[in-house]
Amino acid sequence: MLSVAHISKTFGTVKALNDVSFDVHDGEIMGLIGQNGAGKSTTFHSILNFLAFDGQITWNGQPLTADDYNQIGYLPEERSLMPKLTITQQIVYLARLKNQPASITKPKIKEWMQRFAVKGQPSDRIKKLSKGNQQKVQLICTLIHDPQLIILDEPFSGLDPVNADLLKQAILDAKQRGATIIFSSHDMSNVEEICDALVMLRNGQAVLKGTIDDVRQQFGRTRLFLTTDWTSDQLAALNGVTNVKTIGPQRYQLQLADANVGPAIFDAVTAGHYVPEFSQQPPTLDEIFRTEAGGGVHE
Repeated sequence: MLSVAHISKTFGTVKALNDVSFDVHDGEIMGLIGQNGAGKSTTFHSILNFLAFDGQITWNGQPLTADDYNQIGYLPEERSLMPKLTITQQIVYLARLKNQPASITKPKIKEWMQRFAVKGQPSDRIKKLSKGNQQKVQLICTLIHDPQLIILDEPFSGLDPVNADLLKQAILDAKQRGATIIFSSHDMSNVEEICDALVMLRNGQAVLKGTIDDVRQQFGRTRLFLTTDWTSDQLAALNGVTNVKTIGPQRYQLQLADANVGPAIFDAVTAGHYVPEFSQQPPTLDEIFRTEAGGGVHE
């Protein structure tokens, strides 16, 4: 288990992190979200010991050791491959930095290239690959030594939906073998789809954390999907309805001031008659992000 306890970091007069705490358990995927500058990369760099910070970060209850860092797979947001190396040379080099010998790494490379649908041969030079294939090679470098702690900084950036699905499956496979995984993303659909929990940072502070469902439920079931022959004007006039959006023929999305008005709206629009759809839901993670993330000043 990764435990981040009360970490803070200041750059000059900027408080990049302010008393941030969270845990990520074995076999758990946590999403770290927030606007640019909220403190996500600073959090990752603290975990990786790239910079000094106040607070404590432990792995299985102990400070991280050199052996522990060999069990970390880290994908930085910036691409950092060496263009003159071949795919094999690049992967073997980075795996050796994690104490995995070439004799173990080389036999795995072809399989990993097939897994991520990398177009090319292991002998191809990095500079000849497309940006998307370079990114996939860097993902292989991150995962090929079977790390126990995986840190991915915007891993889906630049990936089309097909390749994003390949990455999601690799993340889920790592979870299945018990890895602890934390990744950042601006695409809330990715977070909502595969994460068990999330932490939202705003101006260096953790403003939301918990399971995906718990976070959504904090905001109440204030979204109502309704199919009815009522008009949008009639629906807007109902007590507790703050907004009505037409999303299809006789299908509407209502924003409620309070989730508790749902039963009264149900009684009004049904009046004892059948309606094809009446679904009261909490806001999506994307909607929560838009209203809660705010702005940051340093990453």
